[in-house]
Amino acid sequence: MPLWYERINYEFEIYNKKSVHVPPHLHKLIEMIYVTRGTLELGVGTELFHMDCNDFAVVFPDVIHHYQVFSEKPSHAIYLQTSPDFAPMYTSLLQNSCPADPIIHADSVHPDIVYAMKTLLRAEDTDKERIIPGAFTQIILTHAFPHYNFVEKSSVGSNDIIYQTVAYAAEHFMENITLPKMAHDLGFSPYAISRVFSGTFHTNFNQYINSLRLEYAQQQILYTDQSITDICFLAGFNSQRTFNRAFQEQYGMTPREYRKEGRLTIT
Repeated sequence: MPLWYERINYEFEIYNKKSVHVPPHLHKLIEMIYVTRGTLELGVGTELFHMDCNDFAVVFPDVIHHYQVFSEKPSHAIYLQTSPDFAPMYTSLLQNSCPADPIIHADSVHPDIVYAMKTLLRAEDTDKERIIPGAFTQIILTHAFPHYNFVEKSSVGSNDIIYQTVAYAAEHFMENITLPKMAHDLGFSPYAISRVFSGTFHTNFNQYINSLRLEYAQQQILYTDQSITDICFLAGFNSQRTFNRAFQEQYGMTPREYRKEGRLTIT
């Protein structure tokens, strides 16, 4: 799967949505997941963790993670992204450590975690500024952290070349990017860069960039009013036919169908 750096300019977002494949990425926010239907695979670093219905997980800032859905049955989850600034008492822990296993299984999830996630989901926009998210972020982490065995963040399946690849791809994926140019600009050999894709994320360079563009397009389709044509070329595709075919292979429907269905289900 490809790896990318997600640039996020907000402090808090929460959605109850259908779970889909999301390529490896990292960002500056704390990410929390509560599975409400079906199953989900959460990848952290190079490890993959299985989540059943009513399981909960926390992903720390600047930790590579991704999602996969293996079951053919529907899968849904509440996804919360919140700023570490909402939990100042845990600043050092969030910066330097992360859970060895991020999953808290259903029988160990504190009822206050579920209550906080569902309350934040229902909160009016005017309540989602700082006070409400801050209070509930602290409640969730306070109940979650006693379940974790923490390890140094640097030990979780990453190194300098991986992180540099993330940053470079995030900056240039909308361009006519090539593996030799990426390798040259980063100061590594093409073979070393190729090993990041094949050895760490089990994909090749072209599949990496293609999935990166599709993920970007999927977000634009759901959360902006840009035309499908504009999104296609902005994402880096050379033709709308190629984009439509690749999108349907990835998401099981055309971009227009995806926008229509997504706007019916976004909370």
